Amino acid sequence: MAGNRGLMGSYGVVVALMLVILFGWLRYDNFLSPFNVMSVLRYNSMFALVALGMCFVIMTEGIDLSVGANAAMSSVVAAHASHYGLVPGLAAGVGAGLVVGLLNGLIVTRLKIMPFIATLATMLAAGGMALLLSGNQSIPVSYATSFTWLGQGNLFGLPVPALIAAVAYVIGSVILNRTSAGRTVLAIGGNEEATRMMGLPVERTLMVTYIACGGLAGLAGVILAAQFGAGQPIEGKGWELFAIASVVVGGTLLTGGVGSVGATLAGVLLLGVLFTILNFENGKGWISLSAYWQSVIRGFFLLVVVLFQARLARKHAAQPAVSAT
Repeated sequence: MAGNRGLMGSYGVVVALMLVILFGWLRYDNFLSPFNVMSVLRYNSMFALVALGMCFVIMTEGIDLSVGANAAMSSVVAAHASHYGLVPGLAAGVGAGLVVGLLNGLIVTRLKIMPFIATLATMLAAGGMALLLSGNQSIPVSYATSFTWLGQGNLFGLPVPALIAAVAYVIGSVILNRTSAGRTVLAIGGNEEATRMMGLPVERTLMVTYIACGGLAGLAGVILAAQFGAGQPIEGKGWELFAIASVVVGGTLLTGGVGSVGATLAGVLLLGVLFTILNFENGKGWISLSAYWQSVIRGFFLLVVVLFQARLARKHAAQPAVSAT
């Protein structure tokens, strides 16, 4: 039944995405123009990377609240290192994210601290470190190197950030669906103690999952700095909520054990297109929603999806078990 619920969520988010795109195409001029499509893909690639890491963490019945602050800190680190070139900037930003992920993994697996508390602590630490490294101001990147190509460039006619996110999702899908590591991730979320009794590497898998989530947040921070031309110490605020919303909308259960990489990407695009529609609607003059109201809508949307998941879980628990004969 859990698998059916996840499958329903996966198909549902794709259908919802198609309907929203159809609505935008019928209502707004230039909604599907190449410029607008490329802009949506370029900007939302950062959220896609953060959501991918969050998807794997949530499938283990965990959570990572530090991804937004991690991305902000990594953008500052990458901006500082961008003066040495594209590769040093990329390596420094991703490396900073990996360090935060490593800390999360150590706290969760070695100290046995609940993921919510562990990642809340690293969220505060990473946010403070971002402000310390930046002096509470944006840090310009170097335009003398090719660093900005990571966020502003195109390759094969597509935005480089979107291509990076696409490669990451292909790798994530292969890991989840074709490897023992992916099956272990789902098994941990289904029943961690039973997975441990089966002799599967629970601690190692959790450690790698949190490290990967941190690295993806770091990569998102690199793209953030390259795309906007500066490291942004406070830009990542709320990214963790966007990531959680995208994952949950895609049918991944907060209770773990069920998830889909592809549906998570569809969830990211659905939320991205929805807020693009809000911007287009602002242009028509019928409504006027500031970024603050968009945050309110994002939070309300997440609440509705979580309530829907909770209702499905209660219905599943109320059904009598059917024993095999």
